[in-house]
Parts: sequence; structure tokens; C-alpha cells
Amino acid sequence: MERTLIIFKPDAVQRHLVGRILARFEDKGLRIAALKLQQSPRAQVEQHYAVHRERPFYRDLVEFMTSGPVIVAVLEGPEAITVVRNLLGATHGRKAAPGTIRGDFGLDQQYNLVHASDGPETAAKEIELFFQPHEIVSYQRVTERWINSGG
Repeated sequence: MERTLIIFKPDAVQRHLVGRILARFEDKGLRIAALKLQQSPRAQVEQHYAVHRERPFYRDLVEFMTSGPVIVAVLEGPEAITVVRNLLGATHGRKAAPGTIRGDFGLDQQYNLVHASDGPETAAKEIELFFQPHEIVSYQRVTERWINSGG
């Protein structure tokens, strides 16, 4: 069972798209292990996006991510990271394929609705940054035998 962090960015919250997007993840069989609404502290956002600190868009990204509430979540399931990233589509909304979340709802490079972890090590660090261990809930759904069967 793999875990990934997703962040519904301020544009997803402001455009009332969180429920529609979250439903796509659930429809694909991913399980919500943690979910919370927060106004992200600047220090947390700066740490989260530290890898981009030297990039020209870093300052605007930090401003955007602290401009309004976000919803952070931990999703889990088989190959959760790959599943989420495939559902999201390309980073740039206008270049993302139709049928993907960003292809259907994304506006551009910055206003692309959702952040998702890009690998298992990154996911572990990001989850630790946004959630305390007691905030992540493990449970079994009655549908697990259908979702997790096969290869």
C-alpha cells in the first residue's frame, strides 16, 4: 500500500472543485487516510517548495500557496503516486490531456489545482511536513478485495 500527499491549492478551493477532484481519486480506488483544511504558514510552504527556491517562479508560488486556504490529504492505495499523477495530467492546464483533472479544470502552469508527490521518498517527507502520525488513519474498506485484487 503506497501513500501520497496531495494539496488542493487555493484555486481548487476557491473554484469549488475539491469535491469533484477528490471524487476522481476515490472513484479510482484510492483511500483517504488523512484530510484537513488549513491556511498554510509561509514557513511550511517555503520548506515544502524549497527544491524550487532558486527558480524564478518560487516567490510567486509561495505567495499563491499562502493566499488562501488549502486542503491537504494523504491518499493511499496500490501505486498511489503513479495513479494520482496520471489522473492529474500534465502540470500546465492548457497542455494537459482532456479527461485528466488538469486537462478538464486547470487554467495554466501556476493555477493547476493540485500538488502531488512525485515519488515515494518525497511523499514520505511531504506527509511528515503536513501531518502528525496520529492524524493518519488506517482502516479497511469492504471493497478492498475488489480494488486490490489482481496484478
